[in-house]
Amino acid sequence: MRVENGDKIMKRVIFATVAATLLAVSLPADQKIHDRKENQQDRIAQGVKSGQLTAGETSRVEKQESNVNKEIRADRNANGGKLTNGEKRLVNRQQNKMSHQIYREKHNNRAQ
Repeated sequence: MRVENGDKIMKRVIFATVAATLLAVSLPADQKIHDRKENQQDRIAQGVKSGQLTAGETSRVEKQESNVNKEIRADRNANGGKLTNGEKRLVNRQQNKMSHQIYREKHNNRAQ
């Protein structure tokens, strides 16, 4: 009986270690997505504050940001709280596109 209990404990330890490793591996990409989202929100806020973004431009980039966030939530819900590698690549491309749009909108000589 003791050996069986030892096996169960060992299996739990191994399972916990694997789960922690998988969590640690998935966090950097999720953190990068989050950090980038925060950075872009800061850029939008700075553009509004400085007058570089008009109300219409702000509305457009905020709507796109919202759509990407909804897509991320839907993908995570469909995959048990995680994004697949393909979804991470897609989010990265979408964030690149939004970053360029924020830059273009801020530098198009339209001001409030």
